[in-house]
Amino acid sequence: MDMRPCAVLTAAVQGYTDIRSGGWVARLPAAWRPYALLMRADRPIGAWLLFLPGLWGIALGAASWAEGAWLTLLFFLGAFVMRGAGCVVNDLWDRDLDRRVERTRGRPLASGAVSPRQAVAFLAALCVIGLTILLQLRAAAIWLGVLSLLPVVLYPLAKRVTDYPQLVLGFTFGWGALMGPAAATGTLPLWALPLYAAAIFWILGYDTIYAHQDREDDALVGIRSTALRFGERTRPFLAACYAMTLALLGLAGWLAGLAVPYFAALLLPAALLARQVAALDIRDPAHCLVLFKANREVGLAVALAILLGRM
Repeated sequence: MDMRPCAVLTAAVQGYTDIRSGGWVARLPAAWRPYALLMRADRPIGAWLLFLPGLWGIALGAASWAEGAWLTLLFFLGAFVMRGAGCVVNDLWDRDLDRRVERTRGRPLASGAVSPRQAVAFLAALCVIGLTILLQLRAAAIWLGVLSLLPVVLYPLAKRVTDYPQLVLGFTFGWGALMGPAAATGTLPLWALPLYAAAIFWILGYDTIYAHQDREDDALVGIRSTALRFGERTRPFLAACYAMTLALLGLAGWLAGLAVPYFAALLLPAALLARQVAALDIRDPAHCLVLFKANREVGLAVALAILLGRM
């Protein structure tokens, strides 16, 4: 078995990075490890954050617990696979830039552990798996899934042409807030639109926190972001994003006819988001990553509020 790709990868992961080459990934066959890292299997937080807006839509629209559980399983598997596919697309676009950024220079494509040809073949395999999952859904959700490929492909370009690539990521990662209702109901209810908008503002906020990890390197290599755009003014920007998230979640719940417990339960995600705003330190990249990861609990708290509002 050729151990050279893993040797290259290990040597490249130095300095500040969020790559986790240890843990369960280290127990995989050596030839598999670079691909697991390429699809970010070592860091499932991204799959969670892609999955959660879809969970909101399923929780709001599913006709029964059984249907909701089945769709939740499909969406969770689909999010894991398609988040991996999106990471491969991103790294193919950014492999030259990634070599110049401390946090990302150890990524498999940037380090040479995986070649572009191998990455394209792996991407094709992930897309086949994703398509198989997608075909289990209703027609409206299938068409939305096909349309989602456009923002997935365009997102890596955004950081080169706009100060708001995090907004483009919001349109991409929040897409599940449309697909969830479509999968559950076969249509797009009116409440799906503010739900999608809430997801966009949420993602715009938390990905701005994430972008502060690379702020200095991004400025040097010409990558644009809301972290650079707002800098020291990030806290009020973040507060505005999260306030819009909560307001739009309230509107979606009202349009969907949710009961009073939903609105009361929104106090929990509101408190979690307020804590992020208060604790933000843009000069501490490790803590920015901690705050970013805390959004899994925010998304789960929103889903819990929806379920309480439907009881």
